[in-house]
Amino acid sequence: MPNQDYVSRSPAKKKNNTNNKTTKKGSTAGRNNKTATTNSTINLKTKLVTVVAIILICAFVYGLWVLKTASSTKTPATIPAQVKAKDNAKTQTKTLPAPPKEKWTYVKDLENKKIEVGKYEVKEKGPYQMQCGSFRTEKQAQVLKANIAFAGISSQIRTVKGKSGTWHKVVLGPYARKRLAEKDKHKLKRNSINYCQIWLWR
Repeated sequence: MPNQDYVSRSPAKKKNNTNNKTTKKGSTAGRNNKTATTNSTINLKTKLVTVVAIILICAFVYGLWVLKTASSTKTPATIPAQVKAKDNAKTQTKTLPAPPKEKWTYVKDLENKKIEVGKYEVKEKGPYQMQCGSFRTEKQAQVLKANIAFAGISSQIRTVKGKSGTWHKVVLGPYARKRLAEKDKHKLKRNSINYCQIWLWR
């Protein structure tokens, strides 16, 4: 028998592959046609929606312009004369009731009441003096007087002889009011001069 050459023969499967390729190409072309048709329908819908929206906006703007320029909207509404006459008649017929009588008479009593002013005499206790120190020696009194002078206040030294001996007192005043003496006292405290006492002038 003659020998058969199996190698030179082409396999049968390749033919099937070429047929499959052609069928695949045909299916992809069909799909592309379907997507093209759907895209075209979507584009038409969007165009229609935009056109309708533009028409509605234009109509709304035109309506507003008509309302603005119309003469009926500019002139105020007038009330008929008959309605005014009726309202006036109603207001005239409605009269206010008489005010109630007051039960209390304190209002009139206060108007006619006389205030009795008492006579008071204000007794002034002044004048006042302020003593800032009492020393045995006059030198110590002179030092305190100088410190008070540096604070801007004048003072005087008063020598007093008593049972315990002679004392040199540094005195400020006289003050017509106690408040003036207290003012100088606070001023001396700010300058570190303490222990000042306010007494009546003697």
